[in-house]
Amino acid sequence: MTDSTITERGVCLKRLYISDLDGTLLDGDQRVSERSAKLLRECIQKGAYFTFATARTAASAVKITADIGVNVPCVLMNGVCVYDTSLRQYVRTEYISCEKSARIAAILDEKGQSAFMYRISDGALSCEYTVLDSPEMQEFHDMRRNRYDKPFMRLESFSCSADGDVIYFALLDKKERLDIIRDEIEKIGGLRYEFYRDIYNNNVWYLEIFSETASKLNGVKFLRERYGFDEIYGFGDNLNDLPLFEACDVRLAVENAKPEVKAAADFIIPSNTENGVAEWIYRNMPSI
Repeated sequence: MTDSTITERGVCLKRLYISDLDGTLLDGDQRVSERSAKLLRECIQKGAYFTFATARTAASAVKITADIGVNVPCVLMNGVCVYDTSLRQYVRTEYISCEKSARIAAILDEKGQSAFMYRISDGALSCEYTVLDSPEMQEFHDMRRNRYDKPFMRLESFSCSADGDVIYFALLDKKERLDIIRDEIEKIGGLRYEFYRDIYNNNVWYLEIFSETASKLNGVKFLRERYGFDEIYGFGDNLNDLPLFEACDVRLAVENAKPEVKAAADFIIPSNTENGVAEWIYRNMPSI
């Protein structure tokens, strides 16, 4: 069975539903509600194709979505990786070059800026840091280590470890501190970044740095081409979902979305705490 739309000419279109996680599919406790999981399982059993695109890594995202039964590879870390949850392997990864990784690391060390540096070596993800110098950094670390078993390693400096296996830097801090780092990163060139406010703490911003070829846009384009989707419906709430919207044929923003995301959407649906994504798909997917 497949989820398809019958056009006026009688042509079946293969459709993918792809949702952001935090603030979109996940509830206020950063979980998929029982209601959402149940509805999405039913849709998939009826032939729907469903997956997600998130800033999270596989360590947390796969566990969070385990009750859904996602049946298409997911887009992780804002498009750095595409990950097959059934095979538990990366099918596409965008690395930062050795030269650029070293320059980013030097900036962080020089500015004394805390961050998390991610790498994939031999198909395994790890995360490195120098210091947990704020309650937010400590909470980020503890939740992902304790709840999701994410592997962390402490370093003396980023420069001692930056190499060709690095894929992603995640910084969370006050906006004015991250503005300084962002300005330095822009001078390097050949990189992309996402810069947005944390939906769980208005005093904290995220700056995420990765290869210029990595984005939710390119990750979704890869899924379309690799798996032959004709139509893609995307769901989002935050600024880092705008590249996701660019890759989709139909764009849906949850009611709690940022104004810029709502402005870019074709439809506004109920909020993440009202199971908006799952309810919409369940009520609107075509009969198989």
